[in-house]
Formats: sequence, C-alpha cells, structure tokens
Amino acid sequence: MDYSGMTEIASGAEGHVFRTTYLGRDAIVKVRSPKAYRIPELDHKIRSQRIRSEARIIREARSAGIRTPIIYDVDTNDCCITMEEVKGTTVKQYLDEHPGEVIRICRLIGTNIARLHNSKMCHGDLTTSNMILTDRDELCIIDFSMGASLIGTEDMGVDIRLLERAFSSAHPKLKDAFAYVIEAYCEEKTESKQIMAKVQEIKDRGRYT
Repeated sequence: MDYSGMTEIASGAEGHVFRTTYLGRDAIVKVRSPKAYRIPELDHKIRSQRIRSEARIIREARSAGIRTPIIYDVDTNDCCITMEEVKGTTVKQYLDEHPGEVIRICRLIGTNIARLHNSKMCHGDLTTSNMILTDRDELCIIDFSMGASLIGTEDMGVDIRLLERAFSSAHPKLKDAFAYVIEAYCEEKTESKQIMAKVQEIKDRGRYT
C-alpha cells in the first residue's frame, strides 16, 4: 500500500495510524510495522495473524452491541486495517473539559465494558484515550490490538485493573469517577462478584511482588 498520500496521526511500538479516504468516506488506516529482529517470513506471519485477530474482535464487539469503528478493508499482505474515522472527542479530553458529566460518562463506560466481558472478550489496553464520545453521543471503543476473545476471569480482571490505573493517572482530580464505572459495570456484568474478587487478587499480587 502507498502511504505517501496519507497523513500520519499516531505511531507507537506496534505500528502507525494514518488518515485517508476510502470510497469517498473519511477513514483511518492502521498498519502493523515490521520488526527487524524477527525473521522476515515469521514477522509477516505474526503481523498478518494479529491484524486478522484485531479485525475479528472489533467485528465481534460490534455484534455484541458495542460501538466500534466500522471496518472497510483488511489487507493481510500489507498487514493493515482500513476503518471508519470516528468523529468525536476522546473520553479523556471530554472528562477534562466537562467534569460535570463524570457520572453519565463513567456509567456509560462501565456498561459497555460489562457487555464486552459478557461476550467473553477483553480489550487489553483500556484507557480513556482509547474511547471516543462520538458526535452522536455514543461511546466508541477503539484500538483492540491487545484484545482477545474466549477469555476467562483473569483477563476481565486485568482489563478492570488497567482501567483503574488509567483513571488514577489520567484523571486524578475526578476522585469518584472510577467508582461510577464499577457501579454500572456490576449492574450489567453477569457474575460480577467473581470479577471484582479477581481484581482484588490482582491488586494484592502487585503489593507483594
């Protein structure tokens, strides 16, 4: 794929994100970057598998009623996904600018994560920067590159613990924010007591290692 006419908007250890158009629609292209330390054939196989896995989880999450970007194309040769450019504001920015909306937004987060977990999927990198409040006031979850399906209690607990730590670092002034997330999560999540017990176990492990 030729990326010369695209605008790079983000980059990280796993790849690059470009803004482009697809059949006349605003779009995002996410590319898994090659790793020089791996044998080229193995590297391509790993990147291709991960792109397919990410696309599948995004689609499954959408089928479970969670707002995710619409996928337009998956290219396993170039190891990239072309998807909808979701119009809106990151939840991190929105909460920073609208602290009076904390209860509504945090309950929306909790409900959506519970639906994801009820469908046996995890995100793997839950932060308020990986959530967009769309122009239609929907919560859209993005970047499932660390996601997985057919998961158990441990993965769900890790998801929740990661989000708790993300709130502590990104929103230190919103002291009760995460409590609203958990309140809504436990209302929606089946067997939520098991998950919260696992979260506590994960915290306890961190204290003594």
